[in-house]
Amino acid sequence: MKTFPTARIRNVALVGHGGAGKTTLAEALLFAAGATQRIGRVEDGNTVCDFDPEEARRRISVSLALAPFEVDGHKVNLVDTPGYADFIGDVAAALRAVDLVVCVVSAVEGVEVQTEAAWRMAEARGIPRVIFVNKLDRERASFDRTLEQLKDRFGAGVAPLELPIGEEAEFRGVIDLLTDTAMIYDGTSPEGTKGAVPDELADVEHSVHDALIEGIVVADDDLMERYLADEPIDPKELARALASGIDEATVFPVLCGSATRMIGVDRLARFIVEEGPAPHVSAEDAPPAAFVFKTLVDPYVGRVNLFKVLQGTVKTDTTLLNGRTVTEERMHQVTTMRGKEQEPATEVPAGDIAAVAKLGDTTTGDVLAVRGTQIDVEPFVTPTPVLAAAIRAKSKGDEDKLANALHRLEDEDPVLRLERNPETHQTLLSGMGETHLSIALERLSRKFGVEVETETVKVPYRETITGTAEAEGKLKKQTGGHGQFAIASLRVEPTERGSGFEFVDAIVGGVIPRQYIPAVEKGIRETIEHGGALGFPVVDVRVTCFDGKHHPVDSSEMAFKSAASHGFKEALAKAGPILLEPVSELVVTVPEASQGDIMGDLNSKRGRIQGSASVGDGEVEIVAMVPTSEILRYAIDLRSMTHGRGRFSVTHSHYDPVPTHVADKIAATVDA
Repeated sequence: MKTFPTARIRNVALVGHGGAGKTTLAEALLFAAGATQRIGRVEDGNTVCDFDPEEARRRISVSLALAPFEVDGHKVNLVDTPGYADFIGDVAAALRAVDLVVCVVSAVEGVEVQTEAAWRMAEARGIPRVIFVNKLDRERASFDRTLEQLKDRFGAGVAPLELPIGEEAEFRGVIDLLTDTAMIYDGTSPEGTKGAVPDELADVEHSVHDALIEGIVVADDDLMERYLADEPIDPKELARALASGIDEATVFPVLCGSATRMIGVDRLARFIVEEGPAPHVSAEDAPPAAFVFKTLVDPYVGRVNLFKVLQGTVKTDTTLLNGRTVTEERMHQVTTMRGKEQEPATEVPAGDIAAVAKLGDTTTGDVLAVRGTQIDVEPFVTPTPVLAAAIRAKSKGDEDKLANALHRLEDEDPVLRLERNPETHQTLLSGMGETHLSIALERLSRKFGVEVETETVKVPYRETITGTAEAEGKLKKQTGGHGQFAIASLRVEPTERGSGFEFVDAIVGGVIPRQYIPAVEKGIRETIEHGGALGFPVVDVRVTCFDGKHHPVDSSEMAFKSAASHGFKEALAKAGPILLEPVSELVVTVPEASQGDIMGDLNSKRGRIQGSASVGDGEVEIVAMVPTSEILRYAIDLRSMTHGRGRFSVTHSHYDPVPTHVADKIAATVDA
């Protein structure tokens, strides 16, 4: 692919709910532009953008994919994004690289939850948005119904530029409201045939046309004055005013068509290059700098970094400095990517998107620039994982490979989080949902040959006491040679919640020699770590060693360590031991209509509602303290209760005593 100047580059992301037809639209755009010789089908698993085996098998997009094509002397870097909530991280990554978002909406299902989520993300970044109403050829499709939903959800800036000709199976073309012309498609060519507006749609077209013109000229005083004076306004002037409104993200044009029947696809492509914004870059002739927005990991090639040039021109073999690692990287294998296919590139100008392989230690979020160049880039922030799975290597041979493979998986998908819980001794892999984690484990096997098993995530319970008790720890053993003798008298008492463990040496008169006191403390500490009656760590307890006995020959550090352990266990059992559970602060944001259901569900989970408040856009925020054990799979519960419209954050708050009936169930599980 040849090199294009910045002004002739368009970086566009297709976003929307799963099943709206984004990947099919990408296929149609590529075919219409002559970039491919056929239109792949998601159902057949042979599309350009869904090239991972996991995508082909599941028939869904799980990663963003780059698919550039040329239209009318412009290069369009099309980024196809996943439409399922589990993979929202790749939508966030795509939005760091594009200058225009095309929201693909099904005319059958209408505006769905992930379309709203992607819209909010683009809105937060101030990215211009265009809407493409797809699937107008399907049964139960309705442009009018979908348009009303779009206006209701996204506001007055939603402006239809086209109207459909025909409905469902009779859908055959679109009306251009700016030029008052019709485009008819015969199903054999991606190019439509221009004609007059059908008589039966003339009145509707004129009405919508006038409303559209008013919406466009309102921001331009000169055009508004001429419009009110009934002076004719050239469509090119309207297009320029429209482009300004798009660039400022105040006008959101609506186009329509059918990706499968190639209706309106050519018009969308031309609209992108004619009205869509060119990349905003610092300077085309400045020293080169690039931002990595996505990393792919290949078991043979290694890392492949997708990057956007922020300024200057990145040429093959250019040496750039990684701002994070402060190491130099040589851009040796620079390519353009279309799906999984790569084509060598000699240079990448400002605003363009490309890929580079085999860099040393560069990953998503890194900035590469000429040494001495100061580049300020907003930190790369990924969504916070909401669901964890405990994993372990399936075989002994996989244990050594597991850690390295997991870290390489994190390079490719920075939304994934890997941690080792020191209390439960489990390795936890966290992601955005069950499908996200399932695919991560599939990739772990396919790419790195590591098989893992999952197990139930353990809750880090703790044990403490409610009263004071004393016990005498003894060790008396006589053997053929030296024996073992030690007696340590201990007192245990509860301390303030969260204070941990405190050891008090109250020995007087040398009944236990000084050199053995550390052994007494060590014996108690080791017992605490191994757990109380149920095997959970003991916390918030003070242990005082106040008396004891020793033998000048048979006493030893080991003897006092063992005696202290026995004494502590005995005292613990007499001091009213109880189980503590971690409690999390849960902040849930849901539609107001779901508030009652959410509160009722939290109450059933032993949650304590702390408060609720309206946060705008018809949503309410609920804050509750909930036992951690009750919300290990809350991501799944909330998605089900709110049809995907709820979101939450969770942080550890404190530990509370476990109710007796719950403690009995936990004890039964431990005993089993």
